[in-house]
Amino acid sequence: MTHVVGEACIGCKYTDCVALCPVECFHEGPNFLVINPDVCIDCGVCVAECPVEAIFDEKDLPEAQREYVELNLRLAQSWPLITGSKEPMPEADAWAEKSSKREYLVEMV
Repeated sequence: MTHVVGEACIGCKYTDCVALCPVECFHEGPNFLVINPDVCIDCGVCVAECPVEAIFDEKDLPEAQREYVELNLRLAQSWPLITGSKEPMPEADAWAEKSSKREYLVEMV
């Protein structure tokens, strides 16, 4: 099992989780973060740090977000590694309140 970044991260990119990761498994896209499952050691320290509760243990991922398992795997292969905290996206607080954001995920870097 691994951890998965889900839909709530879209448009936010709070990176509190990245700074705590002991194995550097986060990758950054234009408006979303993903976890590389091949690197994640399933320690879980990132889960509590996400202010929008976007990170799940794979077994706890809501059924409606199961596609994010594959998305994290696929996008981690092409998106650059992120190893430290950055400022969130400019409108992160507004995006944090939104739901059903999948259509806004930008996959191209």
